[in-house]
Amino acid sequence: MLFSSYVPRWLQVLLTEKFFNACIIHEDARKNEKNIYCLDCCISICPHCLAPHSSHRLLQVRRYVYHDVIRLDDATKLMDCAFVQSYITNSAKVIFINQRPQTRHFRGSGNFCTICDRSLQDPYLFCSLSCKIDYLSRTEDGLSKFLFECNYLPLPDSGLDDGLVTPDSVLEPSCSTKTSSGSGGYDEVWCRALACTATTSEIVRKKRTSLTACRPTCPPVSEVSGNLMNRRKKAPQRAPLY
Repeated sequence: MLFSSYVPRWLQVLLTEKFFNACIIHEDARKNEKNIYCLDCCISICPHCLAPHSSHRLLQVRRYVYHDVIRLDDATKLMDCAFVQSYITNSAKVIFINQRPQTRHFRGSGNFCTICDRSLQDPYLFCSLSCKIDYLSRTEDGLSKFLFECNYLPLPDSGLDDGLVTPDSVLEPSCSTKTSSGSGGYDEVWCRALACTATTSEIVRKKRTSLTACRPTCPPVSEVSGNLMNRRKKAPQRAPLY
């Protein structure tokens, strides 16, 4: 991504920082993964480093299948997240920070990310925060209307967790997106409920359907039996009598 001069330092670091590495200061402590981002210092810290940053703006980063996500509620305090596809995990809406690599590119019919062509729900236009920033940085207005002034950003009241979303917590696409204005108000825009992450039962059902479609059609049992009976048989050979 090519950053323009209008992208603030804290946002540039957020998009390029490597989270969930072990903290070298607290390398012997438990849960020392750096999953907290300090916007004022522009660094990632672990939970044991919180004391000097208690009065700073803090953003907890979570991870799903090796990709970093942040809560939509936290992100909307910092920037306009309209048309960035959100997901629901652990009862909270999240968005991906960066675009995810794709093994193959296939563009058929449907809705796709404006930057990386990843398949999306309607009416989303971006698969991640970085894709929207990349798009806005190329426009004439840039990020002037994208960023909000936020002087206070504490960690969630529910307490700091390890930020890891287990495979048992299915990441599901949300069925709505919010468009924000400069005053901070929101208008709900409902979209189609398309499941991007199928449940286990849905996957099994689809596999069974595909296997049934590919399986060759067998004739009825009665027809098979009749064909076998109509075959000409050789005369049986009997052992000679002594």
